[in-house]
Amino acid sequence: MPSHRTELLGDAADTDDVVRVLTGRIEQRFEMSMGELAAAVAASPQAHPAATEIVHWHRLLTESQSDLERAEDELLAQLATQPNEIDDPTMALAHRVNEAVTVRDGRAMTVRFLLDPDEALRARFAARGAHRDTARVRRGPAVNTSPATAVASAPAALRGGVR
Repeated sequence: MPSHRTELLGDAADTDDVVRVLTGRIEQRFEMSMGELAAAVAASPQAHPAATEIVHWHRLLTESQSDLERAEDELLAQLATQPNEIDDPTMALAHRVNEAVTVRDGRAMTVRFLLDPDEALRARFAARGAHRDTARVRRGPAVNTSPATAVASAPAALRGGVR
């Protein structure tokens, strides 16, 4: 039987796909489960700094995913009791959900970058359209310049006086 959350959110209820996909990529890269990797990092955090950092950010990601799900559940419960108009406390819950999504997405981007910095940078440049301009990056000034020379000028004479 689908949960109340799934009925209201539909496909959006499966937001933990982000965590699941990144967890899979981490496990594939390190060739061990997240539990095994976390235990290895806990036993010797200095042995593999990249693994230590990825485990740290993955933990933050899963915490933010849990916070997001809690905020969504609270919002849905509040919406179920609301008439057609949304009051200020409900709107505050909606803002909390938006903030939780932003936090989760930021942490997911960090994990993605830690897994493959080159891929993340390529995606960033492609999103900006900069991939076309990378070959034409200017290394210096556009034109040769020289310091301005001071020009001595006499005061302009005006009719009836000097300026």
